[in-house]
Amino acid sequence: MKKNPRCLLDCDISTFVHKDKETIFGLLCEEYHGDALTTTRDAWLKEIEIMQSVLLPYEVSDGHVIFEYDIPRLGKRIDVVLLLNGIVFCLEFKVGETRIIENDIDQVLDYALDLKNFHKLSCDCIIAPILIATRYKGCSTKIQESLYDDRIINPLVSGEAELADLISLVINSFPNEPAIDKNWIISPYAPTPTIIEAARTLYESHSVEDITRHEADEATTDKTISYILDVIKKSKTNGEKSICFVTGVPGAGKTLVGLDVAVKQTYQDSDEPSLDEGAVYLSGNGPLVAVLNEALAKDNFEKCKARGESKKITDSRREVSKFIQIIHRYRDNMLAKIKNPVENGVLEIDPEKAIKIQAAGYGEVEHVAIFDEAQRSWTHKRLADYLKRGGTYGNKLKVPNFPMSEASFLIWSLDQREDWATIVCLVGGGQEINTGEAGISEWIESLNETFTHWKVYISPKLTEAEYAEGKVNELLKKNNNVTYSVDLHLGVSLRSYRAEKLSAFVHSLLDVNDNAASIYADIKDKYPIVLTRDMEKAKRWLHSKVRGTERTGVLITKESARYKPLGIHVLPSDDANAIHWFLEDKSDTRSSNYLEDAATEIQVQGLELDYACLLWDADMRYENGSWHFYRFNGQTKWREIEATTENNQERIKYMLNAYRVLLTRARSGMVICIPEGNPHKTTSGFWEDSTRLPKFYEGTYQYLKSLGLEEI
Repeated sequence: MKKNPRCLLDCDISTFVHKDKETIFGLLCEEYHGDALTTTRDAWLKEIEIMQSVLLPYEVSDGHVIFEYDIPRLGKRIDVVLLLNGIVFCLEFKVGETRIIENDIDQVLDYALDLKNFHKLSCDCIIAPILIATRYKGCSTKIQESLYDDRIINPLVSGEAELADLISLVINSFPNEPAIDKNWIISPYAPTPTIIEAARTLYESHSVEDITRHEADEATTDKTISYILDVIKKSKTNGEKSICFVTGVPGAGKTLVGLDVAVKQTYQDSDEPSLDEGAVYLSGNGPLVAVLNEALAKDNFEKCKARGESKKITDSRREVSKFIQIIHRYRDNMLAKIKNPVENGVLEIDPEKAIKIQAAGYGEVEHVAIFDEAQRSWTHKRLADYLKRGGTYGNKLKVPNFPMSEASFLIWSLDQREDWATIVCLVGGGQEINTGEAGISEWIESLNETFTHWKVYISPKLTEAEYAEGKVNELLKKNNNVTYSVDLHLGVSLRSYRAEKLSAFVHSLLDVNDNAASIYADIKDKYPIVLTRDMEKAKRWLHSKVRGTERTGVLITKESARYKPLGIHVLPSDDANAIHWFLEDKSDTRSSNYLEDAATEIQVQGLELDYACLLWDADMRYENGSWHFYRFNGQTKWREIEATTENNQERIKYMLNAYRVLLTRARSGMVICIPEGNPHKTTSGFWEDSTRLPKFYEGTYQYLKSLGLEEI
């Protein structure tokens, strides 16, 4: 019997069936971290008893039995993994249960999918997920591989008495499987967590090392995290102010990097947070903050309850809110300290409103602030207008004549510290999606003109056209405090583990580049993108793809207008709806899985689905070789937006970026539904619906089809 950090027990079958049950139980208890609950201990004893009986006929085989095998991406353990006759059996026990529940079947199927997709030495094996409700009377009789040609058997169910026969039936159905690699237990494991899964793991264990990709150096976030932590250390040692700009393709893990840096800097290899060197993760993305905080709170609450601890969900919510914060609240804390009204365009601290702390000065308590989606910080005009009227996000403080953009004010806020500080800006290229979002140029201009003593560490990719309209080199050429590092760029998409070229394809598609079709040809076998003109067909395709607890949903731009005829509603914009949409399971009608409420780019930026449907409306149309942009007047017609003014040019950029965001939300594949429009006319010869003419959609459909996307 071997010890292994990935499980509680790893044993060859011959040893296992002849070892005393109490001895095996003692080993499980010894390896378990913490005190196992009575229910857990009772379940182990029953599982040992069942497995010793079931495996006795195989005592001379070279098989292995593994108890409590860790699945890092899911944050759970498989009750028993059985490696026998070239087959990987995933066994989930429900001791004392008489019924088979769908959620339990989803659980064991999730385990099988996780091994298939991310566990290197399982990817070519037959994987048999089996749910055992010990008091259930019955057993699966049909062994059938799934429709996905991935060698996963459709989930099987059994009671205690029938398990031996079911395992024998599986083995007889696949008699010639090659032996499983003897190093299976220590196989490379290369998962790509959703941001919600990553945040949960970070919050509970203060590390994401077990759930991030390590097989391919170019696909890891480790170098970026290490570089940032080194800048923080250098800033502390030298008493400097520093700022890092991290770039990355959509889905490359920018948010994960930010969360990891915040945790590592705050906890510094300790179980307790640092009181005077901590970091705060800030985002202006309200839905992202709300969804992550609620996911962390629910997970924390459930784990505390499982440990027998007395805790309320409100206590968990209060705890996790310190970890991830909405940027407006951080900003408002600093606003409360300034002299108001602002005189001569200069911000000053009002000593009657704030206490000066020896090291922090009048700044906030954190030395390090991580700003996610820094390109979405507000322009001077938007922030000044907001503060002039007293704000909306619970802030009633009016500040007339506010002199700074949001980027400048956030740098100013950290600059109030008298010792050292570091800002980390996570920057998504081409992802400004709201009017009044400044892009990255505001940050750079502030560093050039006002905060000239700050050290600037920058990704070379920040000089490309999608960031600050390609003006970064020009903006920084006279700044002598700039250091470029390739370690600050995340070049490979982690969101779509099947298609790391997805972001390149989306970029080419939207830029109408000639190479878009060839890029798609490279990814289509791993990452399907299909077309349809029928929303019902799109829904059927999605339902046919998702398995276990995989998540699907409908996406739409906020400028879309004519979706009601297709039976689609837009998800209301408050955070509570986003929480339900992303977190509720498929039994809840508020869940994204019901495919009734479509989320916009505002609600899904930074988050992700497994499979998605993008409903492409007439707001952005491919006409005569280029994209044209339209806005619905709310009543009778679409009006084209001509790029004749600066405001219109900005709006066009936001509309293009909205599709960039939506086209990169799905991890495993997507269907794009481009409606046919309404081709019918009245008896008088007029269009039945002049807001949905077929010509509004036909050009876009033909363009996407020309890139190799197949219609279903």
